[in-house]
Amino acid sequence: MLDFWKNRRILVTGHTGFKGAWLCEALTLAGADVTGFALEPPTDPALFSVLGLEDRMHSVIGDIRDLPGLKKVFDEAKPEFVIHMAAQPIVRTSYKEPVYTYETNVMGTVNVMECLRLSDSVRSFLNVTTDKVYDNRELEKGFVETDYLDGYDPYSNSKSCSELVTHSYKRSFLPDGRIAVSTARAGNVIGGGDFAADRIIPDCVRAAAKGVPVVLRNPDSVRPFQHVLEPVAVYLMILERQYKDGSLAGSYNVGPDLSDCVRTGELTQLFADAWGEGFRYEVHPDGGPHEAGFLKLDCTKLKNTFGWEPKWNIGEAVRKTAEWSKAYLAGEEMQEITDRQIRAFF
Repeated sequence: MLDFWKNRRILVTGHTGFKGAWLCEALTLAGADVTGFALEPPTDPALFSVLGLEDRMHSVIGDIRDLPGLKKVFDEAKPEFVIHMAAQPIVRTSYKEPVYTYETNVMGTVNVMECLRLSDSVRSFLNVTTDKVYDNRELEKGFVETDYLDGYDPYSNSKSCSELVTHSYKRSFLPDGRIAVSTARAGNVIGGGDFAADRIIPDCVRAAAKGVPVVLRNPDSVRPFQHVLEPVAVYLMILERQYKDGSLAGSYNVGPDLSDCVRTGELTQLFADAWGEGFRYEVHPDGGPHEAGFLKLDCTKLKNTFGWEPKWNIGEAVRKTAEWSKAYLAGEEMQEITDRQIRAFF
């Protein structure tokens, strides 16, 4: 799959984030011509900086809400492929900063779609949203792509709106199919190099490094956890396949098999097993703002359309994450470690 990307021009919004850094590392490893547009890395440390990606791709620091700035990057890079990942991605932050969340996640998408509309180079586009776009009534079944969109919290709802913006632009301005347009609704990702707050695996790594117990606030919540390379591979697959056959464009769930959708407490125990001595956890519900308790994705459409299957189960995903994190804490060369995991996956 990576062979296709040699010398291809691709623009990635949100390239300085966790998932964006893994994607850009895979693309640079493949020999792609990568341009990124995003804010400064959102954490310190940040995977983007740890890997030294700013020296190995064209990185433009900018705000997705800045249409003229974004349009300038489109005009200069002349990408054939665009993947939109820039977002305010944290549920709890969206409660604290709802206006900023909507400005970034909705108007940011409008700006990207407007640049697509005016582009004469782009042929394949993917908007990465989230599994939380659905109207979640806590039913014990996996969501399918035709289920109703209406996220509860400002983050989830704004990503639902991002989907609708994409669909509207596709119908209104790109009905001739000159640009293949898809959206991907990905589940929760884990992997080495995630330094974000309010995410269970990064919290586990930080606790293990300090020798203190990690605190679980929602141990019974069910999430479609998967290694970050799973959706990265799917995004690249969709972009490539719809470029070759525009009829494949659409909306796709991206998640693990239902048997790998585990409770947060189970995930933490898997991390404890993978990490070994020096890690422990405690359960203390904190009565925080509403977050979905049960969330699973049905990925039958993705499997039937592309013949796709997940590669690493949840146990392997956690082991790879612990392996990367231990290497980082030991001061090893992390580009080498990261590239080794990418090669192993692909």
